[in-house]
Amino acid sequence: MILTPEQQALLNGEQGEIMAKIVKTLVMYGDAFGAERMVPVTSQYGHTVISFGLEVMKPVYDLYDQLIAAGLPEGQKFTADPKPLDKKVPSSLLEDIVFKKIMYTQQERYEEQLRKLGITSDDDYTCTCYLEQVGNLPKKGDVLSWAESSAVVYANSVLGARCNRNSGMIELMGSIAGFVPEFGLLTDEGRKATWVIELRCEKKPEAQLLGSAIGMKVMEEVPYVKGLDKWLGNELSEEACSYLKDFGAATASNGAVGLYHIDGLTPEAKELGESLIAEGAQVYVIDDAELQRVKDAYPIIWKDPDAKPQLAFVGCPHLTLQQLKDWTDKLGDELRKNGRDKVAVPTVFTASTPVIKAFEQTMDAYRLKKYGVVLSYICPLMYMNNPLCKKKAVITCSNKLRTYTSARYYTEDEILHIISGGRV
Repeated sequence: MILTPEQQALLNGEQGEIMAKIVKTLVMYGDAFGAERMVPVTSQYGHTVISFGLEVMKPVYDLYDQLIAAGLPEGQKFTADPKPLDKKVPSSLLEDIVFKKIMYTQQERYEEQLRKLGITSDDDYTCTCYLEQVGNLPKKGDVLSWAESSAVVYANSVLGARCNRNSGMIELMGSIAGFVPEFGLLTDEGRKATWVIELRCEKKPEAQLLGSAIGMKVMEEVPYVKGLDKWLGNELSEEACSYLKDFGAATASNGAVGLYHIDGLTPEAKELGESLIAEGAQVYVIDDAELQRVKDAYPIIWKDPDAKPQLAFVGCPHLTLQQLKDWTDKLGDELRKNGRDKVAVPTVFTASTPVIKAFEQTMDAYRLKKYGVVLSYICPLMYMNNPLCKKKAVITCSNKLRTYTSARYYTEDEILHIISGGRV
């Protein structure tokens, strides 16, 4: 790798041993992927995937202490993934003991470290850092040093920024150094589509289901999706962005997609069109039957497949303000159909703290609370990591949560039907 004189000086220890180790790590990371140079990080904020204080991650906390002691966190401010605990989320006494005494024993220590490293408030904890209410919104062409699969794929695809699927710690090192190795999705060639997805559905595909099908087919490659304009149009409206948020999260978790192009809609596809499709790209045709096949193939890993749902999670990734309003409206309608005032299954909607604050200024917040729904900033994945919670019959419309936990997937309409008192 060819370094600039300034980068070489850092590697040689001009700003101390810790900075030299950071640069050495970034060089080794770049070498592993064939990068020939570093490029500057140009975004205002970074984003870290690590937000939870597990005892097993003690080496990470020790490393953070070294960064703080060396006085290095003077670069980017950043956001982090959602916190793992919230007293409002239903849990038993035994589950609480496991959470606080066995699992997240380092949470307070870790959050204090994050404050010293650049987190400014509780508003900064969310997987949807790019929403207007949070404010970590990169511009088209910005080079990022982020981790968090759903945030990275959204930034690359919907915003037109450039970021690789970094791991936890690497993203913070790039933010501190101010540069990252240039490879993969930071390059023009790496952003070309090697798959063409042809949609032939008769009805609007469920975002999380369509993303799952594509992710499992293309894995880490870049898909170019044709036919979504029939339902999303050709402008990145709030509704389209919400759809793509959920779609992208499923492509990234059910596969390893870091970038997708939507024909006539996402920034690079609008600008460059089918010239983004690489020579020899493979084709995957998706119709309603294919989506049903994918859904039917999901494994059910509950001990009792016929168990009555004990908990429902909606919002992984975190819901937008409009999604919260839409879910409240639809839930009210469905409850009235079933002659109920409150949900039949304990239900948690998750969103970022700033979005929750904005939602609480509306009458919809009063209605949602009246329906018996808990509104939380929690990360459902972190909740489901508790071995006692894994045994619960948890349902969700998030394909990300389904993939990483024992939660069972249902479409949004099915979730609405179940939690409002309908049969599974």
